[in-house]
Amino acid sequence: MSYYKYSDYLKNEYGEKVYKIPINLPLTCPNRDGNLGSGGCIYCGSEGTGFESLDNSVPIERQMELTIEHVRKKYAADKYIAYFQNFSNTYMKLNRFEEYIRRAIRPDVVEIAISTRPDCIRTEYLEILKQIEKAENIRITIELGLQTANYHTLEKIGRGHTLAEFIDSVRMIQKYCFKICTHVILNLPFDSIYDIIETAKILSALRIDFVKIHSLYIVKGTVLEEMYKNKEFEIGSLKEYKDRVKLFLRYLDEGIAVERVISRAPKANVSFMNWHTSWWKIRDELEEEMQNEKIKQGDLCSYLNGKALKEEFLS
Repeated sequence: MSYYKYSDYLKNEYGEKVYKIPINLPLTCPNRDGNLGSGGCIYCGSEGTGFESLDNSVPIERQMELTIEHVRKKYAADKYIAYFQNFSNTYMKLNRFEEYIRRAIRPDVVEIAISTRPDCIRTEYLEILKQIEKAENIRITIELGLQTANYHTLEKIGRGHTLAEFIDSVRMIQKYCFKICTHVILNLPFDSIYDIIETAKILSALRIDFVKIHSLYIVKGTVLEEMYKNKEFEIGSLKEYKDRVKLFLRYLDEGIAVERVISRAPKANVSFMNWHTSWWKIRDELEEEMQNEKIKQGDLCSYLNGKALKEEFLS
């Protein structure tokens, strides 16, 4: 196995296949509504990233019912993760947040995953989740969008936070023993390979549980698309992207499960997407290359737990 797949983690944890059921709420984020900024990150479209979700006007229960019916028929799945996916799902009033989470609880849901920004994590929301976890015997995962550890790049892409807020949110979440998934984009044109390595090292040092690796795609109507049209940056080749993913995985601790290694988005919504190649083909090529090159996740993870110290220098 070249890397630790999230699907394998789920099978080991729950004893069978488990599928994420996306939930779309009528939300925004502080980087869009004028709190921190307006318009969001330079790559973020008006609909966010919830393109696989149903419309947010559909009640939560109905969204779940329809999606579960489809997944059950297609994959014969019986256990699910209720995934609050789009925008910042802790950026709302506390009582509203609790109501939404509780409405997603049903007997076949074994876990709740909540996607949000690092600067939208507060103790009151984590307390509510802990109460729900104990009362309902359901697991909680928090997904945080970091994208890169390079705070200069974070400023360029308009994230509205730096690395510090991410580290702070991780420390808060870990006090409650919730799992953490981090999202990263590995071919941001402002990042070097050293930024890719450092991002892997920071996630490993922080003991993150899961990682979602994205390729940069360009959504129509965004600031990023305008920059792309004006040739203010270039997107590297597919080979360069795969090389970056391989390097990232080699420096990533082998115990961190990888949810994905490439982005997915509807072709109609984007100006550029995955070098006009299907995501599964890129994934398969990446895995084959890692096997042929005899490399794997964590084989360069030799920087934790004081590994610079050698016994002969301690005597």
